[in-house]
Amino acid sequence: MAQEKVFPMTEEGKLKLEQELEYLKTVKRKEVVERIKIARSFGDLSENSEYDSAKDEQAFVEGRITTLENMIRNAKIIEEDVENSSIVSLGKSVTFVELPDGDEETYTIVGSAEADPFEGKISNDSPIAKSLMGKQIGDQVTVQTPGGDMSVKIVSVK
Repeated sequence: MAQEKVFPMTEEGKLKLEQELEYLKTVKRKEVVERIKIARSFGDLSENSEYDSAKDEQAFVEGRITTLENMIRNAKIIEEDVENSSIVSLGKSVTFVELPDGDEETYTIVGSAEADPFEGKISNDSPIAKSLMGKQIGDQVTVQTPGGDMSVKIVSVK
């Protein structure tokens, strides 16, 4: 049997997934079943877009529930590495400046299950995170991006 994928995440990230799962199971699932029931009452299912839409949503919700259960079951909580506080690793926030004179940017490196670029959380699988992992404050790093290479200097790691 193939080994299941492990999902590295913070305690906070796991909690968010558990809350979403709970919502889908207790609220959303019931709403969708109710929509299907109502749509069925409209009669002919062959041309019933409400029924089709509700069934599609049900498939999506059930798929998401399965995905979340798998991620939670295979979650690996990232422990904070206090001894190596200046080294970039999973669960840490890293601030860097683009050289020669770019703005400071700060990202928290998280597992792919938690990644949310709009909240400054990037996946450990992303090109930026891969380039920064294992480096420390003061290091200059070349990051390969779709737009070409960029050089950055690590300013802080928290």
